Amino acid sequence: MRVVFVHGACVKDGSWWWHRTGALLAEKGVPSVTPALPSCGETGVPGGAGGPGLAEDVSAVRRVLLDSAEPTIVVAHSYGGIVTAEAAAGLASVRHLLLISSYLPEPGQSLSDFGDGAPAPFLDVDLEAGTFGVRPELLIDTFLHDCDADVQAAGADHLARQSVQVTAQPVSAAAWHDIPSTYLVCAQDRGTPARLQREFAQRAAHTVEIDAGHHPFLSQPTAVRDLLLTL
Repeated sequence: MRVVFVHGACVKDGSWWWHRTGALLAEKGVPSVTPALPSCGETGVPGGAGGPGLAEDVSAVRRVLLDSAEPTIVVAHSYGGIVTAEAAAGLASVRHLLLISSYLPEPGQSLSDFGDGAPAPFLDVDLEAGTFGVRPELLIDTFLHDCDADVQAAGADHLARQSVQVTAQPVSAAAWHDIPSTYLVCAQDRGTPARLQREFAQRAAHTVEIDAGHHPFLSQPTAVRDLLLTL
């Protein structure tokens, strides 16, 4: 088995965000990989107007999934659920989806369909540049409040400006229709409230809840590793 981690919006250096859970999996002999998302500027092309969007993110993740026929669990976090819905569709090697504080779009839905039409207060949107990002001064209180000091100190170094176009671009498939799925609700999440996660989770086959913030793979990596090993 291998694990493919798909990170959320407005971050870069995906392997850093997953490193604590990835290291614990490696101790059990389970390899993991984190694809770079072009819309976050991770492939060297800056995000923004005319830059890479959802289609490029989907292609990047799908290439990694097609690299091996080994049984794979895809772990999608937040915006990563949008990418994974299309990227994992129709792939026999993907045996399970673990969706963490994630969006589960139907075909034709986009990230914007899950909002109320206004940017979240912790986001900075620059329509002229065509990017959006997390306000650094709100990162810890919103997303890393239950993480230790080392993670909190390093988090801002791994933020990215992302192409705002990804918020309106719809997916063409919903992998969770055909692949077994588990939704991990993060009860202390201040970015995506638990009440919304529980609504999203109704689309998944199984639901597990954890008393954690938006990034349990950093704050409670053992719990996430143990859940993965049961899937």
